[in-house]
Amino acid sequence: MDDEPTHRPLLRRDALARGFTDGELRTLCRSGGWARLRPGSYLSPEAQELLDDRARHRALLTATLPGLSRDAVVSHQSAAVLHGLSLWQIPLDRIHVTRDKSSGGRRTRHLHSHSAPLSTDDVVELGGARVTTVARTVADLCRTVPFERAVVVGDAALANPDLARDAIGSALDYAAGRPGHPAALRALAFLDGRSESVGESRSRAALDALGLPSPDLQASLLDPDGLLLGRVDFLFADAGVVGEFDGKVKYGKYLRRGQDPGDAVFAEKQREDRIRDAGWEVARWTWRDLDHPDVIGTRIRRAMNRSAGRRRPLGAVLRAN
Repeated sequence: MDDEPTHRPLLRRDALARGFTDGELRTLCRSGGWARLRPGSYLSPEAQELLDDRARHRALLTATLPGLSRDAVVSHQSAAVLHGLSLWQIPLDRIHVTRDKSSGGRRTRHLHSHSAPLSTDDVVELGGARVTTVARTVADLCRTVPFERAVVVGDAALANPDLARDAIGSALDYAAGRPGHPAALRALAFLDGRSESVGESRSRAALDALGLPSPDLQASLLDPDGLLLGRVDFLFADAGVVGEFDGKVKYGKYLRRGQDPGDAVFAEKQREDRIRDAGWEVARWTWRDLDHPDVIGTRIRRAMNRSAGRRRPLGAVLRAN
């Protein structure tokens, strides 16, 4: 099997057509490092090393689609993967499809088949597969996954200016009276396309759970001469506090051509110094802190206490649309 592409699953029927036997396939899995992706579909050792969870899910989808009936539409997290939406802690071990039926959903080891109303407006074609639209995909996930995870995928979807919140709301109409509909409405009302990363979306959910005031997102701070001090993740303007999620330098958000990570960290420090000099308090948190949100709340409230009673920070604020 050395000539088998490492990024695609090997289907049993293709292997048999090339002269291999079921016994040889079993040997490859038992001692050759190959893995069964699903019955009749195999992944090479190279693929297992190279494919992340999303790519492995795509491979599972490739192996699953030929066996599905025409009325099955790729949906939920499977559709989110195909649309390129951010996902956080949403399981990708099964392919999700929806059929336009009132009942009959079922779940197996590799496939979760949902039954729900599904109009032609809810379906698009991607790469030859019928897939729920971005709006319907977000609506489905807002119903079926916990709030924080729904916020991550919904924020990512609304970052595309071509998608309106009302479109997601319309796509959710089918679920009125169904389980998960109130939770979906709550998540939908909270979504914000100005959030620029999984970490920022998780941060928003954490701040809300902590009972902190709703911050402005991606606001730009100007000095008294109108020069840009910096754009900030979260701004509690009335409290004189800036909140920053510290994942962005790690992932190269500030890297320019020719810069290394050390340059980006230094530039970020200079930016923060300018913001502090203008009178703003800055509270920072990291990925690890998101697992302990009380730590974030304590830092922000301490910053608010330090800022209390001071003169308003110098300069002006430009709020993002």
